[in-house]
Amino acid sequence: MKKKMLFIFNPKAGKGKIKTRLLEIVDVFNRNNYEVVIHSTQYPKDAYEKAKEYAHKADLIVCSGGDGTLDEVVTGVMASGSSVPVGYIPAGSTNDFANSLFMPKDMVEAASMIMEEELYHCDVGRFGEQTFIYIAAFGLFTDVSYETDQDLKNILGHVAYLLEGMKRLFEVKSYHMKVTSEDILGNGEETEVEDDFIFGMVSNSRSVGGFKNLTGKNVDMNDGLFEVTLITRPKNPLELQEILASLLKEEDNTDLIYSFKTKKIRFESNEEVPWTLDGEFGGSHQQVDIENKHQALNLYLKSTKKS
Repeated sequence: MKKKMLFIFNPKAGKGKIKTRLLEIVDVFNRNNYEVVIHSTQYPKDAYEKAKEYAHKADLIVCSGGDGTLDEVVTGVMASGSSVPVGYIPAGSTNDFANSLFMPKDMVEAASMIMEEELYHCDVGRFGEQTFIYIAAFGLFTDVSYETDQDLKNILGHVAYLLEGMKRLFEVKSYHMKVTSEDILGNGEETEVEDDFIFGMVSNSRSVGGFKNLTGKNVDMNDGLFEVTLITRPKNPLELQEILASLLKEEDNTDLIYSFKTKKIRFESNEEVPWTLDGEFGGSHQQVDIENKHQALNLYLKSTKKS
């Protein structure tokens, strides 16, 4: 008996390169006994709506596009309450999530890898009532138009560039926030930080704009923990140079950058703070609760990482 698959792809991702490989990809699925329903995304949130519609109808949902397309699909599956497996064929310009999990870069190879049906239980972020796959961030670059073709997924890589070149850095918007995180040792204690921040991110990724070691080298995407990075507002040129040196060296060697791991965290501010989730606008909030949903995503993945 044939299994049923929903295959969602973003025809604009990565300059539309999937168009030249689409028939080969579908052939891989058909040869593995899948009846495939193909859907090309037509508008924002289309992938979310289609994934939610098919979450209880399909045996497998595969998507191809950038991290934003994957985010929509996983959010749709999570919203439906389904545990249907998800497959991902990266086709975006950066593919931080795919790179973090050492997925094949060739699209047909990625399709074949999915057909091996090896499950990887990946953590997912809960942002209030929303879902994110690998990053929730605020501050620098998150207040520009989300309709432009910006690459927020490279956010940290651009932070160093912006800090280096901006003449009026001390006029950059900062947010006074109280940050409360759950202790990762599980002893009930909480860690509290209150400061003025120009940038902050809660991530579950080995790759965010190339800064792979900023929150530690031992990043595991199914350990139930987020990596948190908070950059304080520099008060003078010496502090600016200290922040720059830490960012450019990809090392956490300054008290001006907070880096730690947590499974649950709360951000509180007296003003509305705009957030981005996986590169898409996540709304403006005075209070945000972020929680790691441990191994909530059933992902078909056979790692190609070299030992």
